[in-house]
Amino acid sequence: MTAPRRVRRVAVPALVLAACAGITACVTSTAWRGAPSDHFDGAHFLTPAPFDIGPLDLLRYWRESTPGAWTRDLSIPPGPKPQASTAAGELRVTFVNHATVLIQADGVNLLTDPIWSDRASPLSFAGPERYRPPAIDFDDLPRIDAVLVSHNHYDHFDLPTLRRLEAAHHPAFLVPPGDGQRLREEGFATVVELDWWQSYRLPNGCAIHAAPAQHWSSRAWPGDRNRSFWLAYVVETVGGPVYFAGDTGYGPHFRHAFEHYGPMRLALLPIGAYLPRWLTEYQHVDPAQAVQAHADLEAARSLGIHYGTFDLADDGQTQPVTDLAAAVAAKALPPTSFTAAEFGVADAVHPMTPSKPCLP
Repeated sequence: MTAPRRVRRVAVPALVLAACAGITACVTSTAWRGAPSDHFDGAHFLTPAPFDIGPLDLLRYWRESTPGAWTRDLSIPPGPKPQASTAAGELRVTFVNHATVLIQADGVNLLTDPIWSDRASPLSFAGPERYRPPAIDFDDLPRIDAVLVSHNHYDHFDLPTLRRLEAAHHPAFLVPPGDGQRLREEGFATVVELDWWQSYRLPNGCAIHAAPAQHWSSRAWPGDRNRSFWLAYVVETVGGPVYFAGDTGYGPHFRHAFEHYGPMRLALLPIGAYLPRWLTEYQHVDPAQAVQAHADLEAARSLGIHYGTFDLADDGQTQPVTDLAAAVAAKALPPTSFTAAEFGVADAVHPMTPSKPCLP
């Protein structure tokens, strides 16, 4: 059944409260101590444009909010158990939920922004609650070689899930600067902090590159806003690079990724949590902007993610799918070139022609 408006209209404020209020009982992050750069002033990471959301903006949101329809159904069964691995040149991606995707390529298995928890929140009894279960049972996961975390918001940096992955798989955890110390303090064995344009080499010889995004960070305690960074990732595969956007607004960074790594074999782009635009535009692309990002990346194919799991904004549960199809049609693109990812469906992605080897 559809939840009442004011009971469920907490998600965007819950994320934004991380920037303007603070919940002192929340898990904290350790401030990054690195050399100043064009995006780090020695204490805080810098956003390309001003992004100031405060209490008055939250009041406006609550006053003007016109939420779309959401229906909770936790009885949906998971999809089939994924295959254990892939051969060289093979790429399979399975959408689990929200921004969580299982990427299987050239013999390695990766997870992006994994969340199996019931809430995207520091609290077990409050905060954004899931509307559908994960589309892969956690115990059905194949061996996970690396976990890619884009930033520290609770719907992307879910500590309970990360703990489960460390206990079960001992993967490498790739995180932005400022987010690694928390995992190291908990005893995670392999934690790698990557700044923009830095890389990590996978066991199969291919690399994962950290790329720019337009976002912000906070774990909802006073003073921690933008004390850690935010990333997109580019995963080398034998058949061409795979782009994972994380959370981001629209900007020139999509084209910059193309200029660095070439056309994408596949782009995983967010399409949800985009209304109202006055509140979300800086931090989240809408479906039309996602289609433009697809073009900027010169992606052979794109899949829309970051929708249909947690109610984070005024767009309805299926509205991103409808709006994406309309945006694709408006650009006269082939309908199959950019579609919303299907929950639990292992999608085989063809290599680019000609196939590109891993970057040096």
